[in-house]
Amino acid sequence: MSYVDGFVIAVPTANRETYRHYAEMAAAVFKENGAQRVVECWGDDVPEGKVTSFPMAVKRKDDETVVFSWIVWPSRKVRDEGMKKVMADPRLQPASSPMPFDGQRMIYGGFETIVDI
Repeated sequence: MSYVDGFVIAVPTANRETYRHYAEMAAAVFKENGAQRVVECWGDDVPEGKVTSFPMAVKRKDDETVVFSWIVWPSRKVRDEGMKKVMADPRLQPASSPMPFDGQRMIYGGFETIVDI
């Protein structure tokens, strides 16, 4: 079964196009290093919760939009090897290509696929 990295972030709404360009560039790097698929989703119907929610989890500000993303890898092994290369790639270094969002509020994790229909 495949392996999935999931991400939830808050992006300044005014940075939508900047983020899209950054995400396309990053997706190319992930794919060069073994990812099978990279999906970026701009929040459209992301309600505030009373106990928990995506906006609460990323401490979304009024001028930000929640983005939900995932990367599909063939396996955890491929992901672990590929991610090392991705993190070392000069195209994704903050000095040359700063992230258009606050990375400290990013939620992420790796997930083993158990159902894929």
